[in-house]
Amino acid sequence: MPDHLHILFGMRPTQSISDLLQDIKGNSSKWINERKFTKRRFSWQEGYGAFSYSKSQLPQVIQYIAKQQEHHLKKTFIKEYKESLNAFNVEFDDRYIFKPIEY
Repeated sequence: MPDHLHILFGMRPTQSISDLLQDIKGNSSKWINERKFTKRRFSWQEGYGAFSYSKSQLPQVIQYIAKQQEHHLKKTFIKEYKESLNAFNVEFDDRYIFKPIEY
């Protein structure tokens, strides 16, 4: 999707999700900018959303990710993200929710 990315991966309980995301965002930004894939300097927005699922839920999560393009014809990413936060009982402040990208 042009405004967000889903990554599905397994982790050990001792691994840090913030360290992993820092590596992913930093290395991918560098790679994109070195290859000049965008007219302006590319950078990720601050923050991220992370959700945990059990192994038995993997087929549904994989299907969900695979159908993103079709899914977002019906619902925006931001609306969906807020619904996910609510479903997981995560309190949030709209000031800190992802902002729509400007093309």
